[in-house]
Amino acid sequence: MSAKIQLQAENGLFTLILNNPDKLNAIDFSMWQDLHRAMAQVAEDDSVRCVVLQGAGEHFAAGGDLEEFQRLRATLEQALAYHDEVDKALTAIRHCPHPTVAAIRGACIGGGLEIAACCDIRICDSSARFGAPINKLGFSMYPGEMSGLLKLCGQAVIAEILLEARILPAAEAERKNLVSRVVAPEQLDDEIRAAVKRIMAGAPKVATWHKQWMRRLAHDKPLTHEEKVAAFAFLETEDYREGLAAFLEKRKPQFTGK
Repeated sequence: MSAKIQLQAENGLFTLILNNPDKLNAIDFSMWQDLHRAMAQVAEDDSVRCVVLQGAGEHFAAGGDLEEFQRLRATLEQALAYHDEVDKALTAIRHCPHPTVAAIRGACIGGGLEIAACCDIRICDSSARFGAPINKLGFSMYPGEMSGLLKLCGQAVIAEILLEARILPAAEAERKNLVSRVVAPEQLDDEIRAAVKRIMAGAPKVATWHKQWMRRLAHDKPLTHEEKVAAFAFLETEDYREGLAAFLEKRKPQFTGK
């Protein structure tokens, strides 16, 4: 894994940093590949309780690294291979079994916006800006990458972003469901820590199950009997017994993920 994708771990919190600050954390081809590898590693680690994705310095990510497009995305074959790697990375974030939080400052553009959209929770400060003005560059957003944004905030908002090439300020992005909440720049770190603390106070398997059911219920079809039975898998867990006992004994639960 290159130094442009950094993964830090501390007591169940994994922080993934997009680290290309000289280009406002623009994401190059190798970064997409390493992002996929990092998220695959996180997905397999049962010690993970929460994942925070952020950019190094004052920006989240200012899109793809356009300087390499003429070299790595010039032909149809190259373009398909390139965006297959992008799709793998975004899918790995979207399907991560652990809760994911995007901590957003400054530019959250193009590929950066696509990454943030795949996270469960997006918290930004008032400096954040969101968009994908690629119509000015003469290329369209790959459908597999657009799908996450459509699910998040709908066709009307994506039309503004892609057809008008609008760059949305943080407050407007919040109104249009692109972000979960906006705080002052000096409050972002504290807000992220508070969100992580709330997430990690819960039973780990419950977070995984909630994410699983949110994905499943996005499909408009009735639950099968087997799925209804699976919804009560928590009955066999130690964490369920601990959670009830802690409530009745008026103490904080000590969850183990078992």
